[in-house]
Amino acid sequence: MTNWRAVIIGFLVATVVGVLGVVVPGIGQLAAGLFGGFVAGYIAGGGLLRGFWHGLLAGALGGIIAGLAVAFIVGVVGWAGGPIGGALSGLAGIGIFAVVLLVSFVMALESAIAGAVGGVLNGNPDPSHSRSRNRY
Repeated sequence: MTNWRAVIIGFLVATVVGVLGVVVPGIGQLAAGLFGGFVAGYIAGGGLLRGFWHGLLAGALGGIIAGLAVAFIVGVVGWAGGPIGGALSGLAGIGIFAVVLLVSFVMALESAIAGAVGGVLNGNPDPSHSRSRNRY
């Protein structure tokens, strides 16, 4: 079962490190994915595969949010440019989509690997999300 708390915390860590990493282009974003995935995997715990899964989700969420932000900006710029701007924005959107897809894949993959390491270091799953817990 997915621990969404771990995924969201990992995503937030990746976002904060990514914002701070703007000072060091490239390396800052690479470190952001690694830190966020590690945190997601460590919080989720439970071993290699569980950490991998949670790190993957945290990294993919970051890529999806970044892609939506870029799409929104390109759409607003195209809308402001009228019909010709809209057409050019649509053509640019195809190329931007390809780049965002590649970046999202890399972010998700590196986060998944770091999440697997975090999951191994914390072999115990988060007890607050256990199915066998008595809720009454």
